[in-house]
Amino acid sequence: EMSASLVGSEMCIRDRILAALVSTELCVCDIASLLNMSQSAISHQLRFLKQARLVKSRKNGKTVYYALCDDHIQTILAQGIAHVQEG
Repeated sequence: EMSASLVGSEMCIRDRILAALVSTELCVCDIASLLNMSQSAISHQLRFLKQARLVKSRKNGKTVYYALCDDHIQTILAQGIAHVQEG
């Protein structure tokens, strides 16, 4: 059984990944570097976000790039970030 703090921290990580993808697509190594986390931890969260249809992936050679699934998700996230920055 997962503890509430673990679930909360995973949600926080997913939020940070989504926020990083608001303005551009990124590969796992870029996201890991940005969030100061391991690539395996980021990959694990990206799998969850992809299953939830919040992010999509595109392969370019050996590198997989991730982006938000659509403009609707981007708009909601951008508004949320702006709201937090205003408050």
